[in-house]
Amino acid sequence: MKRSKFKTIQSKILVTSFSVIFFLLSGCSDGFLDRQPLDQVVSTNFYQTEDDAMKALISVYDAVQYQSSPGISWAPFLTISDVLSDHSYAGGADANNGINEDQLNTFNILTTNVIVHSLWAKNYTGIYRANLLLEKIVDIDASEDFKKEIVAECKFFRAYFYFELVKLFENIPLLKETIKGPSQYIQTQNEVQEVYNLIASDLVEAIDVLPEETMGNNNGRVTKWSAAALLARAFLFYDGVYGGNLQAAEVVVDNMKALSYIEELIVSSGHNLIADYNVLFKLESEMGSESVFEIAHGDSPAWWDWGYLRGSEGNLAAQMQGPRVTGSDNWNRGWSFAPVTQKLVDAFGDDPRLNATVLMESELDGSLVKGYQHTGYFSKKYSSDAEHWGADGQFEHNRTANYRVIRYADVLLMAAELGSPNAQQYLDEVRSRVGLESITATKKNILKERELELALEGIRYFDLLRQGLAVATTELNAQSKIGPNYEGDDVIFQVTFNASTKGFLPIPQTEVDLSNGTFKQNAGY
Repeated sequence: MKRSKFKTIQSKILVTSFSVIFFLLSGCSDGFLDRQPLDQVVSTNFYQTEDDAMKALISVYDAVQYQSSPGISWAPFLTISDVLSDHSYAGGADANNGINEDQLNTFNILTTNVIVHSLWAKNYTGIYRANLLLEKIVDIDASEDFKKEIVAECKFFRAYFYFELVKLFENIPLLKETIKGPSQYIQTQNEVQEVYNLIASDLVEAIDVLPEETMGNNNGRVTKWSAAALLARAFLFYDGVYGGNLQAAEVVVDNMKALSYIEELIVSSGHNLIADYNVLFKLESEMGSESVFEIAHGDSPAWWDWGYLRGSEGNLAAQMQGPRVTGSDNWNRGWSFAPVTQKLVDAFGDDPRLNATVLMESELDGSLVKGYQHTGYFSKKYSSDAEHWGADGQFEHNRTANYRVIRYADVLLMAAELGSPNAQQYLDEVRSRVGLESITATKKNILKERELELALEGIRYFDLLRQGLAVATTELNAQSKIGPNYEGDDVIFQVTFNASTKGFLPIPQTEVDLSNGTFKQNAGY
């Protein structure tokens, strides 16, 4: 079935050094790093040609797909972000099945939570691969233009991985190069602004080099516009939570600078809104005109191995969030995680986007098994629908739904929020697409529009945090409104936001222990 041209079967060719699960503080003398190579190709002799560099770059792209860490947990960023928000509960088959998700949903998160550790490990794996290629590309026999684009893509993804980490964990170590030996195993946590400044620097450098194309016209590879939009998102979060500007080397990224990058995107990129909101998350719209940054998923090669789910190309979030339906021609055996809240359904009112966002229990055929925290509502954007069934392999591993990380509608709303002179036009454009009348482009209205336009896309929780802890506390505590189709006692739907954590996850206890006291646990844990 469909697959980004760039995500070829070569993505399964992993050098031993790439497949290390990069736990930063591995003080063990008999661990993975000390084993003999399992193949003849190792990092010391691999990086020689343009073809080698492309395979290494594919390994960086491959890490962006990861939604689990071997031996730790399944943890799709999309699903977990929605579970943290007021748009979804934890769900799963029963309370035991979703115990780690429920800790996140209720903000009673243990420092040993395996999902938390998986999110940490996945992103540092990606950072390691990007850093390694950045170091090796210098000596590869290739043209300077080729090297510059590889460097730009690596810096884009290093920024992406760091942004996921810092907005989830806040106090993290910043690695600009690979660990060279045991003397560097013990790292310290960096100041938050240092991390954000690296994110900004990497993205500004990438903007200057990456092609001025849409991803669909760039074989599924990231573009100048992907970097510009990610920079604006990072600035908005940093400014909202910490208040201030970012320093990208000699470039100060303030409100106006962030706006200038995405105003250029709006005017010059060729991106636009897809006319019909109802097809946004269908196969026909993948890598389409609205996709500014999209992560490819597919079913080739078909995957069967439950022991190494990371090897799959499928979208695990779609599997986890689908309804537990059997005997249906339209849905097949999802796991009912992240059931949608009544609060979100009520927020839509008569907004026509509701039907394209939320899957109602009444729409399901076949036999439905009701899971934990059943609400009668599921995500329709990422689900176990027939269109996204894989053609082969274990069906849970081969969901073919691409993850739309940043859409053009998000860009328009970010530009409006940043104070564009065209703010009213941009807000109207998003609303008129679905037949809604104009409303004044106040910050309150723009943020409300983001809630509905971007619902169940992994964005809401971070939009709440950047509005301040008072707003986050009010909204997150209110998600336990009981709906007419809810199953179970009221107590399982009660949520109390732990404001003492400021919304950040705990540093994984394993990492704290291995740091020999260097890492300090986040507040509230």
